[in-house]
Amino acid sequence: MLKLNKQISKNNYYSFLWHSVFFSMAINFMDVDTIIPAMMVDAGASSVQLGVLTAIMLGAGNIMQLLFAPFLNNQKYKKSYLLTGINTRVAALAGMAMLFFYSSHISKQLTIWAIFILITIFAFSGVFANITYVDIFGKSVLAEKRKAFFSLRQIISGTIVFFLAFLAKWILSKYSYPRNYATLFFIAALLLGIASLGFWKIKEIPATISKIKGMSEFMRTGLSIIREDKNMQNYLFLINIQGISMSLMPFLILFAKQNYSAGSQEIGNYLVFKVIGGVLAGAVVYYFSKKIKYRQMLFVAATLALVSTIAILLKPMPQLLPYFFLLGGIIVTVYYISVSGILLEFTNNENRALYTGVSGAGNILPSIFPIAGGWIIAQFGFDIFFGLFILTMLLSFYFIKNIYY
Repeated sequence: MLKLNKQISKNNYYSFLWHSVFFSMAINFMDVDTIIPAMMVDAGASSVQLGVLTAIMLGAGNIMQLLFAPFLNNQKYKKSYLLTGINTRVAALAGMAMLFFYSSHISKQLTIWAIFILITIFAFSGVFANITYVDIFGKSVLAEKRKAFFSLRQIISGTIVFFLAFLAKWILSKYSYPRNYATLFFIAALLLGIASLGFWKIKEIPATISKIKGMSEFMRTGLSIIREDKNMQNYLFLINIQGISMSLMPFLILFAKQNYSAGSQEIGNYLVFKVIGGVLAGAVVYYFSKKIKYRQMLFVAATLALVSTIAILLKPMPQLLPYFFLLGGIIVTVYYISVSGILLEFTNNENRALYTGVSGAGNILPSIFPIAGGWIIAQFGFDIFFGLFILTMLLSFYFIKNIYY
């Protein structure tokens, strides 16, 4: 049986890095915080519909882990399922490109429904792939290389994406709706297909599995894990409360469009600033990767989210809006590096797929908050929404202090 050593770890390290770089390039052209919400508003979606789509992208797909996790946990080898998940995502992006190429011949309502269907397929297949990704990565790359990987991935991909962000910005402003979005999704599908090539080179270490018979046993096992494992309890509280911060930027796009008449040129600028924030955060984390703890990183992310939201309530000048997206890029990067690393820290090769499924299925509030947020904005306006967001970020500090890593 294949066992993990430095040579295999190095091979897998670079295979995952290949995927991560091209995946980041692909996602740049369908950025969930800027391009997707702008696309929805341009397509004629309401704030409630934007909230529902944001929920699907950021959390609702995780509920599908109730179906996926028991099956994937029982598989000794998961590489083929990883490839299935990512290739389904490629097909969904290609479908989005085709949709916008022909959207002039389709009614507005049908276009919005088609967007929901394709994005849902993209999100659900991403959940399916993520369970296998976390499991394979955790058992196929040496533990001492993981934190450096997450930050190095952000630096390399972020630097490349920085330049590609200008291309995305140019496409947004060069072409009118819907051709601009059709072009962006076509490029995204192509780059994600290239990203999947990295997974073919992975030398997967087989898992030692404890089989689970169906969803009912998975739920019983999951509830038992939550009751007995203090680390999992703290982790679930954390990703439910602070995970809400991941839904802020799509609503900032709506805020900018409704209050400052932001157009394609401005959306492109927001994307560039968000990427800059991600690159800066990745570089700092990489430099301090051996000294800084995930808990400290989460405190920084929560503080920045709190301060920036308070500043937004003061109705800043439109020239300052790009800097909120720069802060958003920092917040998103630091959060995802932290929660990915923490999960790897308190799981092992035998239970990682199961724990990933439980954590995803238990990540409920980030799925609900965007829908509630869209309704709150429609009924009461942005001030109430941002006020609720501030209270949530204040609460997150309590749960961050219980993280030990």
